[in-house]
Amino acid sequence: MKRSTNPPSPIETWTMEDVHRWLMTEVKVQETCADRFSEEEVSGDSLVDFEKTDILDLGIKHGPAVKITSYLESLKEGSPRESQFPAYVENWTKEQVNQWLVQHVNIYSKYAERLQEEDVSGDCLVCFKKQDLLDLNLKSGPAVKILAELRKVNKKPQPTLQPIVHTNKDHKEAPKAIQPERSLAQAIATIQPESYNKTESKIDKPVENEAQQPFRKASEKQPKPENLGARRKETSPTTVLPDTPKITVEIQKTLENLSKDDLKKFLFNLKGYTKSEYKPIPRSRVEGRDTMDTAQLMTDHYGSKDALRVTTDILMEIQQNELAGQLKKNMGQQEQEQRSLSKGVLKKEANQGDKLKNLLTCGGNSLDNYDRFVVVMNKSSPEQVQYLQFLNKLKLFCVLDFDPNSSAPGGVCHSYRESRVANLHNPSQYQGQTDSVIKNLNLYKQTSWVFCNGRHDLDGDSNKELDYRNWLRKSCRDVEQLVSFICNPNVLLHGRSLIIFLLLSPVDTEKDPVFDTFKSFIKHTKEESIITICESQSTYFKWREMIQEKCDFDIDHLSIYELTLSEINGTITALGPFSQSSGRLLPSSGSSAVVLKQKDEDLMTALDILCLNQCENIYDENSPEFDDFRIKVEEEFYRGGKVKWWNFYFCDKDKEKPFVKRDKYENVKKMIRFQLRDFKNMCTLLNLFHQPGCGGTTLAMHVMWDLRQEFRCAVLKDNTLPKMEVAIQVGRLMKLESEKPSPVLLLVDDSKETENHYDLVNCIHKAAVEDNPNINVDDASNCKVIILNCVRFHSPKEQYKKLNPTQSQYIEASLTPEEQNEFEKKLKELKETHEKPENFYSFMIMKSNFDKKYIKNIAHNTLENFDFSSKKAKLFAFLALLNTHVAESEISLSLCEDFLGMKMIHWQEDSVLDRMKPYSNFLIIDTVEELGGYKGIRILHQSIASACVEELEERYNLKVSDITMEILHCDLFFRVGVVKDRFMLSIQRMLIERQRKKDGDGRELFSPLIDEIHNQQGRQTVQEIFVKASTRFVTSASIPQALARYLYIKESDFPEALKWAEQAKNIKENPYTYDTIGQIHKSNLKCNIPKEKQETSRNPEELKTNIKIADNAIAVFKKAQELAKTEDELEKEAADDESDDYPRKSYNVYGYVNVLEIVFLVLEMLSRLPFFKESDPMKKRYLQSFLQKAIPITSVYKEDNEINNRYVEILREHEHFLLSLKTEAKETFEILDCYFTYIKANNSEFDSKNRSTVCGLFKNYVEKFCTAPEEMKKERQKNPNLNLKIDIEERRLFLEEKQADTFTGILQHLDKPAEDIEKITECYAFLQQQQQFINKKQKTKETVNYILSNIVLYLLKPKSKHVKSNSDLSALLLTTLQDIGLSYHFPDPYYLALLLFWPSPTQKNTEIGAYVRAIRNSSHKRLTLLFRNRSTVAHLYLGKAEGLKRLVSKPQLDENFKKMHRNTLAQLWRNGDIFKDKAIINRLHRVSGTIEQGEVFANYGKMKIPVRPALIAGIRSGYSTEKVSFYLGFAINGPLAYDIQYEN
Repeated sequence: MKRSTNPPSPIETWTMEDVHRWLMTEVKVQETCADRFSEEEVSGDSLVDFEKTDILDLGIKHGPAVKITSYLESLKEGSPRESQFPAYVENWTKEQVNQWLVQHVNIYSKYAERLQEEDVSGDCLVCFKKQDLLDLNLKSGPAVKILAELRKVNKKPQPTLQPIVHTNKDHKEAPKAIQPERSLAQAIATIQPESYNKTESKIDKPVENEAQQPFRKASEKQPKPENLGARRKETSPTTVLPDTPKITVEIQKTLENLSKDDLKKFLFNLKGYTKSEYKPIPRSRVEGRDTMDTAQLMTDHYGSKDALRVTTDILMEIQQNELAGQLKKNMGQQEQEQRSLSKGVLKKEANQGDKLKNLLTCGGNSLDNYDRFVVVMNKSSPEQVQYLQFLNKLKLFCVLDFDPNSSAPGGVCHSYRESRVANLHNPSQYQGQTDSVIKNLNLYKQTSWVFCNGRHDLDGDSNKELDYRNWLRKSCRDVEQLVSFICNPNVLLHGRSLIIFLLLSPVDTEKDPVFDTFKSFIKHTKEESIITICESQSTYFKWREMIQEKCDFDIDHLSIYELTLSEINGTITALGPFSQSSGRLLPSSGSSAVVLKQKDEDLMTALDILCLNQCENIYDENSPEFDDFRIKVEEEFYRGGKVKWWNFYFCDKDKEKPFVKRDKYENVKKMIRFQLRDFKNMCTLLNLFHQPGCGGTTLAMHVMWDLRQEFRCAVLKDNTLPKMEVAIQVGRLMKLESEKPSPVLLLVDDSKETENHYDLVNCIHKAAVEDNPNINVDDASNCKVIILNCVRFHSPKEQYKKLNPTQSQYIEASLTPEEQNEFEKKLKELKETHEKPENFYSFMIMKSNFDKKYIKNIAHNTLENFDFSSKKAKLFAFLALLNTHVAESEISLSLCEDFLGMKMIHWQEDSVLDRMKPYSNFLIIDTVEELGGYKGIRILHQSIASACVEELEERYNLKVSDITMEILHCDLFFRVGVVKDRFMLSIQRMLIERQRKKDGDGRELFSPLIDEIHNQQGRQTVQEIFVKASTRFVTSASIPQALARYLYIKESDFPEALKWAEQAKNIKENPYTYDTIGQIHKSNLKCNIPKEKQETSRNPEELKTNIKIADNAIAVFKKAQELAKTEDELEKEAADDESDDYPRKSYNVYGYVNVLEIVFLVLEMLSRLPFFKESDPMKKRYLQSFLQKAIPITSVYKEDNEINNRYVEILREHEHFLLSLKTEAKETFEILDCYFTYIKANNSEFDSKNRSTVCGLFKNYVEKFCTAPEEMKKERQKNPNLNLKIDIEERRLFLEEKQADTFTGILQHLDKPAEDIEKITECYAFLQQQQQFINKKQKTKETVNYILSNIVLYLLKPKSKHVKSNSDLSALLLTTLQDIGLSYHFPDPYYLALLLFWPSPTQKNTEIGAYVRAIRNSSHKRLTLLFRNRSTVAHLYLGKAEGLKRLVSKPQLDENFKKMHRNTLAQLWRNGDIFKDKAIINRLHRVSGTIEQGEVFANYGKMKIPVRPALIAGIRSGYSTEKVSFYLGFAINGPLAYDIQYEN
């Protein structure tokens, strides 16, 4: 038969397929309804005789039955169907029909629910007649009213429908819409619902316990909920019957006692049973059923109560009176037991809205009680999606979705992602190291949506939905591992997260992936952590039965099944915390404001954004609860909690009680505003140095609060994110919802190193340039990011003095008289609103001007009767020690509960504080943002912690070493777990983290704790602590490394130190662990060489030992340097102790510096030998000649004695090592010269320290090897023929002394006096004339150096008679280049080629491109292997003149900024903003070029010369071919493009 949209007429000729198609395409009923007609073999000739009752007999609900009947009548009459109602009415879902009936028709809710229960959607309702409504047991009044109101909808505007919050009483009036402003009950202490409390006195003890506890044991018998149908029929409360599965089982048992014939009679009577208020069960559903199916069918259809009555009635009708009596007896006994409980239980169970609230909030009104929610959901239908908006409200960790269509339009995931961010994953992505999975999947920060059985929006077999058998084989294991991951306490703490099974469609069989997933959760977590929400009762009862059978516990007390999805949505949405009803606003251009969308905020995971209207329109501020909330928040802050935006908001609302402004408030504010007017820097770093606990962070946030109208403000809440990722998020905030950028103020709190944040500055600069390449001049001032870097320092004033005062401020732990007056005023204000503000210790410490006597007194009083043997005292001592020595440290609440042996009670976190009395006055619970957020406990103020530690020692003789050892002995603290890991890290920091010295230069040698223990008890105790710690931190190299340092620095026990240093190296091989071994050797050597220069005891064996130590030391330092060169990601391999001798990622050249130090220690040792004495010029010359391989040791004059002979033997034995020392030193000096000259410094403090060390050693080198001896002068007089040779030697010694015998050394003379370079040039000119070179290599080297010395001399003293002309130098260079070609192993000659042959309007050298390639190749071989991942700097720039005049040196450019602070100037060079200065613009020539395929080229006519961007930020991504211009600098690895600007 040909398929067509409309079946042929007449109806009688239709096949079953035609009927099915008509129902689907014309009537538009659900496929299950159409399928029932096919199952019952309904063709056209039988359909024509169908009436409504016949359709109902098919098991089809009333709504679709009425619709089918109406369409059938129209079809039989031959009249076309025309709708009399607006389209929106026909589009209503059954839930919206319910809402319309209750809210606009104002009928009883039970009638509305009856219609919803019978699937009456809008398209069905418009087909209803009065009799149809009466058939649903509605009275005539409501039926007539509904139809009358339906006829009026054409004349009225479209009604607004609100979700219905379910209550336990029927009501006439429509419920009020959910308001955005709520009472603050959920923000104050959590309170049990009224219905719980009223129960206590009225019911027996067992029920009282149940009413008071949120969850009950699975083994306890639970009160049974009513069946939906039965509940809808009742108008007054009824007793709660026994569990439905129990009733089903009892009926089944009874029916099984019937014979086969009697069972047939029972089923026949059941089909015709009319005594119930319900319609009979359709015949088709009764036929072919076994006893279990029949029992289940009856309880589902009639409800629990009626099913029993119907069963006994029919049994008596078929003469089975005995069975009927037995059933009544069995059930009556249980019913009697239940009646005694029913009164109280009903109050708890009847209102499922309250039950849902309690399950989600632990008895409160806010969803904050759980840190995270996990949702498991099965297939949904499109009409359900609108009622799942509550998912947006939950703090979702992940969603396990078994609907493969969820991410397609109309799916739940698709709907969620319209307003929130969710990353789409599959279960296999949860495998691997926990930390890696958390980081890679962005867990905690953004929702993870996991597709557990296919994903149809993606192609490929791996994304197809699997049947149960294949799912079990292919996907089940991955899902099990996913569940295991979720339930790992390292990931989600037990009791702090809730798992929700959201069943949107039936789970009819145990062979369902969702049921398997439930069983997986049960294996890994407690059943109280899982709740079930079902869309229908029938789904729930089947689900509950399967769980009861397979898992042996009842989920009724953890389930919601009587509420519609609309009611569930409304109930959850009404819970706190509340978002702002007006939307969160950000300042924008022209004093306007834009809305910050939740989805945009989700994307900026690193930032805590402060809005214009922060804290506004969230709560009803006239309610008493709001006043309580305010008091609680203020109390928390003044006690010692972290400041919140609420604290500033409250003070703004009450102008008479302002927030205390610190003395430096205006200074910081002015500093920020001043930088906003500075157009030179797109991103500026400002520092606020503060002592711990003196209010530095509060001051910074106070300033930020008051500047939120002028800036888009944010706090960096995640310091661990890569700097580039933070920069991208800051860039997003800058241009959010606006074409024009807005300035951003970013607060970075508690960083340890200010230098590291210059990386962030550069990344933000790059992100801003790349994303906003065409910023208008007018917008430049708004394209600005100011980083306020809030840094703890023990001597903030000293640090402030070192930096530019316009870019830093400091605050100390002392108040000015004005500040003290402000604090006095505030105390009076607090007394008006708070009880005992004198106990707000953090506030009182500041008010007392940090009075140590006050702090000591409160510590003394609180620690009365302290007993260290008790667990609470131990925990307090642990916290005191930890908070004294580690900033921002705490112990997680769950770990404290475990330590105190407490059973967790869901909504009573304060129970830990109760247990900790009398010390709890000193304790506070904070939320820690890291690791997804958890609660931690700490002491209110660092000074209190410190005073308590002192008090414990003075009064109870409890030393810090005792407390430390007690911590290390506690196994609980060292079990695996993420939150415990943070505590372990704090313990480790306490042992190894070294503070900066008070003058700010460098760090102390050991952590304050170790220093204190050493001073109190000495080596044995320190070593015991480190040894114990090494057994706890087995994978950390830092502990054995720190012990090794302690042993060699404090105790000079080098063998023992070496043992521990080797252990550290075995744990982790990196530059730092090798360096520690080298430092031990170096210290040993220094210790062995007496500092005084007098004669030693002359023990040759000591010399032998020392030479061996030196040899080992040099080998180890070279290995450390080699590791530093080869590690691409050095920071991953760095020691755990970030405050070790070197900063992270910058071992750089320390190995080389240490090698030099060892060389000169050996030389000092040799110079004390009797025949090499430095004080004797002749003997000094012997040493010089020996080291320069001029004479063998046997030719050195010495007294012939046993000691001297033994010395000679030792020297000959180690001759190879000793004779390599001069060459080693010379080569190392050259490498370090390259580093300091060519490479951009990473860390100025450490590099300058190294440079100073190297300079001192070079002077020593000059003294030892570069002085012309007296013998040379005497020889010149005796033999005039040797004069020339001596002249050449003297000049070469002079060049070496001036560090001018290398290309690098000559470049360094750009910022030295002109006289020096003039003499150097004169020397090279002399050597050029003599043409006496050892080999061709030396000739090339000295010719190249001669040309460079001329260029440097010209720049410093252009009129010097020693300067050669540009043409002479060019000719000499061309000759040299002809000799060496393009593969010379040093880049020096090609560097000169760039300087002399770079094209100009009058001169174009076609070979310049070849020289650029040659310098890149040569420098790559020479420098990249030495200094991996380092940027080079230009020393010379292209100016506007011709010839040598066009070369401009960096020192010449710096002359324009003499008055500028050194650090500020360095930052301008670092980020490229120096090139925006007029003095630079006037001096340098701007080169035209192009960018092609991401490469920069300088264009001269048809010639294109490759150039590197000096800053990666200089070029946009996208590989667009563009015209550009830039300034040109000459670096040792080729030309660099500065300040790249796009022409368009």
